[in-house]
Amino acid sequence: MKNPFIPLKLPIKIDYQSLLGQITKSHREIAKLDAMLSQLINPQLLERTLLTKEAVMSSQIEGTQATINDVFKFEAKGETKYETQKHADIQEIINYRKALEKGVLMLNQRPISENLIKELHSILLHSVRGHNKAPGEFRRNMVYIAKPGTPIDQATFIPPLPTLIPELFSNLERYINSEDEQDMLVQIAIVHYQFEAIHPFMDENGRIGRLIISLFLFEKKLLSYPYLYLSEYFENNRDIYYELLRNVSVKNDWNSWILFFLKGLEEQAKKAQILAQKINNLYNSIDENILELKSIYTSTFFHALFKQPVFTSKSIRKIIKVKNNQTLFDLIHKFEKAGLITEITKNQKRNKMYMFKKLINIIQA
Repeated sequence: MKNPFIPLKLPIKIDYQSLLGQITKSHREIAKLDAMLSQLINPQLLERTLLTKEAVMSSQIEGTQATINDVFKFEAKGETKYETQKHADIQEIINYRKALEKGVLMLNQRPISENLIKELHSILLHSVRGHNKAPGEFRRNMVYIAKPGTPIDQATFIPPLPTLIPELFSNLERYINSEDEQDMLVQIAIVHYQFEAIHPFMDENGRIGRLIISLFLFEKKLLSYPYLYLSEYFENNRDIYYELLRNVSVKNDWNSWILFFLKGLEEQAKKAQILAQKINNLYNSIDENILELKSIYTSTFFHALFKQPVFTSKSIRKIIKVKNNQTLFDLIHKFEKAGLITEITKNQKRNKMYMFKKLINIIQA
């Protein structure tokens, strides 16, 4: 590809007949996930762990190496210095989670829009690699996709010129908020391709594009909670993902891309159902016996473990608001003695770190 690519304006004509079977399957599994989430005693207990898992998977597509365990340990320590590459990777993951959380809150006041997406992009690039690449602003320079060191004439993809971005993005924004497309799942598949093709930012277009998927499903009320993520599916099928995106640009092959995307929604909805059920079963199995630990903070502490499954006394205190040190230490001791948490900093007298291993094992499985 030697010339900048200019994507077609939306909407486009789609052959729905070949997609109907998969559309039905995807909607069915998403509806089942939504029904399951609505029946949980406390769906919010899933939020922090599922958001962190999505942030890790989305970041791994971009080459970060940190795991979900690394993120939880980093946050438990309360570190703010990024002395290693892994620390920098972790901060990128945390930023992605913050952007998702912020996006959900903003959707209560306004729809998905250019300004909303720019604000999320700014959060994503705060104090990490790319912080000097115009966070929250559309790019003003020409860019191209290629292996490092490859000249532009050997680029695999050259996005539109910067001067075309405002017009193309305005068209995309109108389409996102349009109700004219026959099916919303097909609509978000088209949105994802179009966003990546426009490539509006200097950096982090991939993560922002994946983040928009989750926000779209939530905003359109396909899910009551934004707990369905495609990053794992894209990462597991990375080569196919990029090939099909490219084939839309080169061959105008929309249907293969949309079918792949719809299958991803079905697959990830099924996985989310299983994961949510396992976490809920874990919660219920422990909650039945938790009062035996006899503390007015028992329930609060137990709920905090789902938000911060790796913690120190200092980090967990911020959630449960226990003022007395001895009360907090007694609580930690009771949970450790009951086999609910495990110390993971053996032979360390201060700043001991603990893990809610049963939850971590479910998330990492």
